[in-house]
Amino acid sequence: MQIKATNISIPKTVIWNNKPVQTGIYKTPTEGPIYLGKSDVKHDSVIDRKYHGGEFKACYLFSENQYEFWKLLYPNLDWNWGMFGENLTVSNLDETKLYVGDTYKVGSAIIQITEPREPCWKLGVKFGSQEVLKQFINHGFSGTYVRVLEEGDVNIGDTFQLIESTQNSVTIHQFFNLLFSQNKSQDVLRKLFESDSVPPKKREELKKYLK
Repeated sequence: MQIKATNISIPKTVIWNNKPVQTGIYKTPTEGPIYLGKSDVKHDSVIDRKYHGGEFKACYLFSENQYEFWKLLYPNLDWNWGMFGENLTVSNLDETKLYVGDTYKVGSAIIQITEPREPCWKLGVKFGSQEVLKQFINHGFSGTYVRVLEEGDVNIGDTFQLIESTQNSVTIHQFFNLLFSQNKSQDVLRKLFESDSVPPKKREELKKYLK
């Protein structure tokens, strides 16, 4: 995996339910490195901290390889890196091979894989259709949030070095599918519930499905 683009945003006001709402989803590529902090990316806009930013969502990664799929569905959008609100556009990021709890060194930072991105209405506003939420869920490739264990700079061209693997864990792809599945795997649920890499709030949400 290698960083293709580093992206941040300034606040933008959109209209939702006839009311103005600010969002930080309109990220654009930077010309230099960005700094990954423990709760967010330095100089980035994180508006709604109930759902974004914080220890387990300090930075969002999305795969460069998924862009072609979405460009075919939405050819009339003004495409650039950061379209999905990601801080890091990463080549060869594969959610089927990213395990919750995996730890990587990238640039001068150390990060840990935590949870998939769950799409919200703001993505629909950006894409001009709330239908994109269902499409995003059905496609199954969500990108991933990470925890920043050691703060540091990351830049275009930096590669990800795996320094701790948890392959007996759950992949981000499995995690994402579980969230939207009617029949939730008890084995996957147990592994996620027992993982310290999953946010406590999310573990409590999953607990109700355990039998």
